Amino acid sequence: MEAIQPDKRYTYADYYGWNDGKRYELIDGQAYLMEPGPMTAHQDISGALFTQLYIFLSEKPGKVYHAPFDVRLFGDGDEETTVVQPDIVVILNKEKIDEKGCNGAPDLLIEILSPSTARHDKVRKFNQYRLAGVREYWIVDPDKKSLSVHVLGNGAYVTMEYCERDTVPVHVLEGCVISLAKVFA
Repeated sequence: MEAIQPDKRYTYADYYGWNDGKRYELIDGQAYLMEPGPMTAHQDISGALFTQLYIFLSEKPGKVYHAPFDVRLFGDGDEETTVVQPDIVVILNKEKIDEKGCNGAPDLLIEILSPSTARHDKVRKFNQYRLAGVREYWIVDPDKKSLSVHVLGNGAYVTMEYCERDTVPVHVLEGCVISLAKVFA
């Protein structure tokens, strides 16, 4: 990730007008250029997670989306200064979904680490997701075949760690359990 014009503070209105064919995220008004397309392992993991969530939600309220999908994290319209594109997004309140993506904090966000984005996902996004009230945040580490699940309670995340043999309950989706063996197959 590389910051562009570090002295300039951007808004969603700026972001939405960019049409240079590149993908960006905004964190507190700072623009970050997204890396080129993810590696094959990243896509395999994303597809396996998305499929399990999609099947679970197919006859229930809520929607699951995969990147690129804009999340205006604090729901501040054109003045929003934090816009992210998580790998997977689960939204239970359909009123947050509009033609431009998600307006407000989703219920579950999943990021799949890559060497160039690990710090961004573990620090910058982690803090923003907590502040915005994202109820559950998953960080998948393809190299270690592990998952960190962060569940929001009293303004802080409680963290649980899982490995490739585990099944993982999705706290915001009662009855949903994800097989990490399928994710890391």
